[in-house]
Amino acid sequence: MKKLITFVSLALFALEANARNNVSIAGSSTVLPFATIIAEQAGKKPGSTTPVVESGGSSMGKKGVCDGTGFEYIDIGNASSRMKVKELEHCKKNKVTLTEIKVGYDGIVVASSKKGTLLKISKYDLGKALTAKVPVNGKMVDNPYKKWSDVNPALPNLPIKVMGPPTTSGTRASFVEMVNQKGYCKKSKEVKAIGYKSKKCRAMRTDGAYVEAGEQDNLIVKKLQADPNTFGIFGFSYLDQNMDVLQGAIIDGNEPSFENIADGKYSISRALYFYVKHSHLDVIPGVRDYVNEWTKHWGEDGILADAGMIPLPDAERDVMISRMKTWPALKAEDLK
Repeated sequence: MKKLITFVSLALFALEANARNNVSIAGSSTVLPFATIIAEQAGKKPGSTTPVVESGGSSMGKKGVCDGTGFEYIDIGNASSRMKVKELEHCKKNKVTLTEIKVGYDGIVVASSKKGTLLKISKYDLGKALTAKVPVNGKMVDNPYKKWSDVNPALPNLPIKVMGPPTTSGTRASFVEMVNQKGYCKKSKEVKAIGYKSKKCRAMRTDGAYVEAGEQDNLIVKKLQADPNTFGIFGFSYLDQNMDVLQGAIIDGNEPSFENIADGKYSISRALYFYVKHSHLDVIPGVRDYVNEWTKHWGEDGILADAGMIPLPDAERDVMISRMKTWPALKAEDLK
């Protein structure tokens, strides 16, 4: 009886889905430019409709693809941070099954206008400058540092002004984990002595030193050009596409470059993903074609690399190609 109900539900969905004959994708602003490139390529196929790709942040992409089955829900969720177990539970609640596809790697940069000062900084000092609470006289207090030179006299004598993504962003989640938590708090003897839990260091300042700029990284790029003393946090691809006007901060002695991110020298980097909903695979036209289109362009000489995405190693690429054929369901144990 249960199988019959499921079959009838999917059959009704198939009829409803005629109201939408294009693939719907949303999520990470970092994955957005790459997904848009692939969508445009997929749309060139005779008889195909170009997939619609929207931003909204990694959290929105992962939640959106799990919200339910039906043409009003997206087919694929993009993310620059991996799905968490609690996010997958939202899928289970709505009887949605997914396959996880890793598409490449990306660095997180701290960029500024070429008209301004090139920032050369350690992850430790960067985290110390931006985390909400820091140790002072044996207590964790609201971050008091006003200038970069207050954090470290070797840094520029300029106000700490950084624009970056909101809490819904995978870029934000990755940055605060790699920089604030692991780069600073876990290495600070003072923080350890106080017994402050390092996960609390993921909170960013809210006193104006750090300003949430939404999910539109292109807007941050424009604002950096208008103010040479402001820095912006976003994915490497946005720096790569604006090298004529922007520069990336040197982190722990390494510049954010394609080569440094690919070989691990530039330490603030993460994987990029998309999540495909099984119940839409054979109902929404073009989902399989869109997914397969990625495999044609993600090599070292492909258009995705030209746009700033760091390609997967051959072995990882082969695993992802296999997933695109067998569609293994993502399980909670896979994420632990």
